[in-house]
Amino acid sequence: MPATYAYKVRDRQGKIISGAIEAESAQAVASKLRSMGYVVLEIQEKKEALSFSLSFRRKITQKDLTVFSRQFATMINSGVSITRALAILAEQTENPTLAEVIKQLRKDVEAGLSLSEALAKQRKIFPPIFINMVRAGEAGGVLDETLLRLAEHFEKDAAIKARVKSALTYPVAVLVFSLFIATAMIIFVVPTFMNMFESLGGNLPAATMMLVNLSNFMRSKWYLIIGSIVLLVYSYRALNKTDKGKYFFDNLKLRLPVFGGLIKKMAISKFARTFSTLVASGVPILQAMDIVADTAGNEVVARALRETRASIKEGETISKPLSKFSVFPPMVVQMIAVGEETGALDTMLKKIADFYDEEVAAMVDSLTSLLEPLLMIFLGIVIGGIVIALYLPMFSIISVLNQQG
Repeated sequence: MPATYAYKVRDRQGKIISGAIEAESAQAVASKLRSMGYVVLEIQEKKEALSFSLSFRRKITQKDLTVFSRQFATMINSGVSITRALAILAEQTENPTLAEVIKQLRKDVEAGLSLSEALAKQRKIFPPIFINMVRAGEAGGVLDETLLRLAEHFEKDAAIKARVKSALTYPVAVLVFSLFIATAMIIFVVPTFMNMFESLGGNLPAATMMLVNLSNFMRSKWYLIIGSIVLLVYSYRALNKTDKGKYFFDNLKLRLPVFGGLIKKMAISKFARTFSTLVASGVPILQAMDIVADTAGNEVVARALRETRASIKEGETISKPLSKFSVFPPMVVQMIAVGEETGALDTMLKKIADFYDEEVAAMVDSLTSLLEPLLMIFLGIVIGGIVIALYLPMFSIISVLNQQG
């Protein structure tokens, strides 16, 4: 595992220069510095503290990285040097946390690191796809094109997530609101009616008694309800951090009625777009498969990709091992096979991603139009059911009052 080493050297003019570099060992650092013409004065391994300090500041979002990539690409394409471009970006970025990261990148590049090596030191900020694509762009002399591809990749990924989030916000808000109203009625309204029923006498209908018992339980055993919810959330989060737990929950998500299909389409779209972007940028297939598996967002898909990678390493094509996994539809497998045969794998993967982006958009629209009436029906059943259960005893009360009169 590479470590970061702080160094102090003297150049040919006698000037003392300090900096940091990532390498496998102190000897490797010394060898690299000597090859650059420096006299090594001091080398010391250091712990990275930047990411820790940044965790307490403003978060760097995907949108920040998108803007950074696009602006960086524009400046590189215009002939601005990498260090000068980084200096300008550090000054004009609106996110102060990202500005600090860019300043550190500039220092590392000035100290002799390549841009990809400098990015690799900030792994908590820049995802693997960013680092590896920049490395491939540097090797191929097309850094500006690579950065533009990254920006487009992040933009399309963010657009599909935003569309799904926007479509589900209203239904979720209505569901939460209806549950809140129902809970408030059971806890605060039902006891008031219960006191009135008891003072007037008479037997309560079964539906009303169920509601009263539920109200009594929620008011007297509220700590059990809250404790159970907290325990369930904690258990889910703890299990989801394990490989088996994450695989179980991700597999369960794919099997959900209606929503499982949406999650599957989003996963395939993400896989195809990420893989296409990496292949088009010149990242080796095996390395690209590693990155795609790590960024899949679904453990079922990730495991399938890791097993596929192992088969590719043994000489198989990409499409053949993929066909063994039901999570990848036959159309996807066949299109990848055609891409391999024609030497246009990146183009075919992009077509798959575009197709599934459209599928996700259409499914989200249909789900939205379906969920709204279903939620209204649910709201009517829950709230209406409570109101009916409360007013059923009124008929008995009216009979009692008539008898008393």
